[in-house]
Amino acid sequence: MSKDGNMLAIAERLHAELAQARDLLEGVRIAEALLFASAEPLAEDEIAARLPAGVSVERVMEEMVRAYSGRGVNCVCIAGRWALRTAHDLSDVLVREVQEPRKLSRAAMETLAIIAYHQPVTRAEIEEIRGVSTSKGTLDTLIETGWVRLRGRRRSPGRPVTYGTTPNFLDHFGLEQIDDLPGLEELKGAGFIEGRIPPGMSIPSPSDAEHLREDEEPLDDSDLFMPLPIEGDDGDAGDHEEEDEDDAQDPPARGG
Repeated sequence: MSKDGNMLAIAERLHAELAQARDLLEGVRIAEALLFASAEPLAEDEIAARLPAGVSVERVMEEMVRAYSGRGVNCVCIAGRWALRTAHDLSDVLVREVQEPRKLSRAAMETLAIIAYHQPVTRAEIEEIRGVSTSKGTLDTLIETGWVRLRGRRRSPGRPVTYGTTPNFLDHFGLEQIDDLPGLEELKGAGFIEGRIPPGMSIPSPSDAEHLREDEEPLDDSDLFMPLPIEGDDGDAGDHEEEDEDDAQDPPARGG
């Protein structure tokens, strides 16, 4: 190839690389605008649909993570979706600017922890683990917060409802996936478990996957629009512990 031919090939390659760099930069700007304007985390396919043709959404998000690392706002992946979030180390600075939300009762926190670690789980299974009855008000409160959802019904007598966590639960607690929940040693180090861990004790393997397990079946259409008859609800409030009674006094309204 002649010298002029070589120069032409180099010029064409540089032109193509510059065009790719411009498209990538434009893709990053578009992704930044989408995440900034969105009230909810966005899936990669939602971002990819707005990018210039031929621009890799994976490259764009890599650039977003790099560009926002070390800044007051970070680009993070939460449950497979992307969002702009305040840097964790600045939480103490911002806490004074945030209105303190209503605190959950001890019963609600215990129930939420059991659902998170044992999902999919039924109300009867929650009560067996806690050792006390659980009111519908407690479960309604967790559902109204957007942290717990009705998954389906167990393929067993009575077809009890199964519960699981939501992407909002992961978002609120800063988890990318449910497997990021702390394990035994982390819980002990944080002071939630005291003394020696009994031999054979282990953390269950929860699943917040959208698809149902083999022992679950889909909810009926009527389940989505009416209050659900929850298994074990015999109306005897005397068996509920004090925290659950407090939750049950003024449960959030749900359908029907």
